[in-house]
Amino acid sequence: MVYLALLISIALVLHYLENFFPPLAPGAKLGLANIVTMITLHLFGFWEAMVVVVVRSILGPMLGGSPTAILYSMAGGVLSCIVMAILYFKFSKYFSLLGISVAGAVFHNIGQLLTASLLYGTIGILFTYLPILMLSSVITGNFIGLAVKYLIRFLSRKKLLFNFS
Repeated sequence: MVYLALLISIALVLHYLENFFPPLAPGAKLGLANIVTMITLHLFGFWEAMVVVVVRSILGPMLGGSPTAILYSMAGGVLSCIVMAILYFKFSKYFSLLGISVAGAVFHNIGQLLTASLLYGTIGILFTYLPILMLSSVITGNFIGLAVKYLIRFLSRKKLLFNFS
């Protein structure tokens, strides 16, 4: 539980820090907190990663956002975590960490756009904004995947990272 609390804290700090970076497109963020989600998947497994995502999705917007941001964050985060877990645990011989991260970024944006469609009562937002967000997903997903790849490699070499699963 202490490790998960630390991971949630790190995710919240990263979530906050990414507000200081300019967006690639309106509403498109780097997704730095996703680094913690992927490392939690690696260390502990799906349910623990889901706990990190859900708590971060509630606390992040509460500490510096709006109540509706919780809905967007939760929808994107949960869908992203599910997809990344499936790819990581079932298809890791076909997908690298970069590929898993890109898929997570893509499905995070899809989850958020589906939520916006439901809230605004129109599916048109999917067709107009989806191409822009998919392009940013590829860019940010690769960046996050590289960060996770090198963090896991570095921490494993330093004996700071143990496999808890």
